[in-house]
Amino acid sequence: MMPYHHTSVMKKEVLRYLNCRPGKVYADCTLGGSGHALAVLADIMPEGLLIGMDQDRDAVENAEKVLASYAANVRIFHSNFEYLSDIFSELNLKGADGILLDLGLSLHQIEGSGRGFSFRRDEPLDMRMDTRAEMTAADLIAETDAGELEKIFRNYGEERWSGRIARKIATVRKQKAITTSAQLAQIVCDAVPSRPRAGAPGCSRHPATRVFMAVRIAVNRELERLEAFMEEAVSLLNPEGRLCVISFHSLEDRIVKQRMKALEKGCICPPDFPQCICKRKGTLRVLTRKALPPSPDEIRMNPMSRSAKLRAAEKLRIEN
Repeated sequence: MMPYHHTSVMKKEVLRYLNCRPGKVYADCTLGGSGHALAVLADIMPEGLLIGMDQDRDAVENAEKVLASYAANVRIFHSNFEYLSDIFSELNLKGADGILLDLGLSLHQIEGSGRGFSFRRDEPLDMRMDTRAEMTAADLIAETDAGELEKIFRNYGEERWSGRIARKIATVRKQKAITTSAQLAQIVCDAVPSRPRAGAPGCSRHPATRVFMAVRIAVNRELERLEAFMEEAVSLLNPEGRLCVISFHSLEDRIVKQRMKALEKGCICPPDFPQCICKRKGTLRVLTRKALPPSPDEIRMNPMSRSAKLRAAEKLRIEN
């Protein structure tokens, strides 16, 4: 494996909202470069416990090296965050005092994984964060009909030219297999109307940006997994435990925002009911009324952080 390079975003804000304390239990469900994990461990010593997990084997192998000096206080798993409850059961843990999700791509995945996450590289069209998964991006592009591809590009990438791009892919793949990131990027560029090249005045985004994002989301089932996790997250927290989620695009942020808001409200009665009859009480207190962005200084030092949005909530202590 190439050296793992990644700068974790918003570490100061994460530590503040997780409320890390010595002797408590925290879960970093997306280890990435282990920057957040290291910061959390430093604050929970000497008797705290960190559960670290990532679906990318490269991140897990990196974490095992980076966190080696904290071996007695950390448990590392090669798994997706949707299985956090299973890991808690395996460890006989009732819950955590803080849970962190950082949903962004790592710099290593983009530049060092060789899996075709970037439209600027000529690599195998894979895009699996967990290489144990069966379907690759090449499989998705080869086997999905044009109508469904259009929906993927539109729903997951909010791509304006989703229909044209899907039809172009369907035409090209009849002639030759689409197996590399460079091929897919060129097909997208050929499908959309003529525009200034990325980086030129008036054009800040490469034409393939949204399509690559949509394919990656579909291959890794990112939104379905996030929705499933947010449904059970409150049950995985101890009373007064904190949940922090860093998202990088509007689809993820919407899921996090809406679920936190619903868990805070509790009541599911129709808005036109004169009074609540469901008797459901809120279980979370939202700590960030608006998504928190990185500081200007952090964006200057780490441009990859510019799209990050942090939301945090605390589980209420329910009195009997």
